Amino acid sequence: MTHPGDYQNEIYFGGLRGVKPRLPVDYANLIKRAAMALPPATLTYVQGGCGDEFTQDHNASAFQRLGIVPRMMVDCSVRDMSVDIFGMHLPTPIFMSPIGVIGLCAQDGHGDIATARAAAQTGVPMVASTLMNDPMEAVAAEFGDTPGLFQLYTPKDRALAESLVNRAEAAGFKGIVVTLDTWLTGWRPQDLNESNFPQLRGHALANYFSDPVFRASLKLPPEEDGAAAVGAWAQTFGLPLTWDDLPWLRSLTKLPLILKGICHPDDAKRAIDGGVDGIYCSNHGGRQANGGLAAIDMLPAVVAASQNIPVLFDSGIRSGTDVVKALVAGATAVGIGRPYAYGLALDGTAGIVHVLRSVLAEADLLMAVDGYPTIKDLRNTSLLRT
Repeated sequence: MTHPGDYQNEIYFGGLRGVKPRLPVDYANLIKRAAMALPPATLTYVQGGCGDEFTQDHNASAFQRLGIVPRMMVDCSVRDMSVDIFGMHLPTPIFMSPIGVIGLCAQDGHGDIATARAAAQTGVPMVASTLMNDPMEAVAAEFGDTPGLFQLYTPKDRALAESLVNRAEAAGFKGIVVTLDTWLTGWRPQDLNESNFPQLRGHALANYFSDPVFRASLKLPPEEDGAAAVGAWAQTFGLPLTWDDLPWLRSLTKLPLILKGICHPDDAKRAIDGGVDGIYCSNHGGRQANGGLAAIDMLPAVVAASQNIPVLFDSGIRSGTDVVKALVAGATAVGIGRPYAYGLALDGTAGIVHVLRSVLAEADLLMAVDGYPTIKDLRNTSLLRT
């Protein structure tokens, strides 16, 4: 039986033939290499956080305060990292978090397509952002047998929101993730210092420019008057959702509905009472709001409030060790964000695959060495603060 951790054997045996990995297997060296490969404006957009970036940094450093207690004399020669979620059986508990400029992270500008191809190769689902460089239909066509989820930035135009969701359903996406914390952008000094907001330059708007409802609202098609189309997008982007909007959101689709940005247990309970199928605990990686707690510190209370409803998690995940700690804290599935964007920047689809395999290998080997052959076994332990 093969395990994700076997990736290290491929690397070691490759070394016997004089072959080293094309990319680093660790986050610190990965980001150093990516910083040299990405255009400065794209790099700052991807790596930058909100305010003085305290929350962004705290998201990552908080994992260092949490420790797993190892158990010995457990046969972990056969391991199972699979999870069942929203009626889907997935081989591993990780997914790729939505990144609105992932298209720009690829050298050819088609990073959404490259990410979907990596999902097909690894079995790791992609949560595809509304903000894409390629239309969602073209992206979904690359998923193969791997399910994908569609992340919705809810526009002010409700007919447009319905159109986007309907297109996602028709394209074969298996769930709708509604982001709650980005109806306007937080204070992002790295972007502000560069006066750079990619969407205002016409990037990552393919889903809008290809949408019949959006196009019908324009005097001229985007191909003829791009500036006006961008202006129309800016006018409709960002509906400030309230709980009164939840019945409408629920009515848009029969697919699993997941609310992203839930960090308070009372919000989780209210969302579940409103008919959502999943909770997504995240503080946007510290990109939208500064001064808050680390997302991992808020996860256990959200999980407890969610009872049997799946809880997705991201924010601060940099390694397989972080993934395991998030699983111990109760996450059903764990999202990888910036690391796969850097892999994409360095080596396209192959770079993403390398990053995902490295993260999974570390997580699998950690579970094996610490005596936890399955995720269920992890659930029966706890994190201790170091």
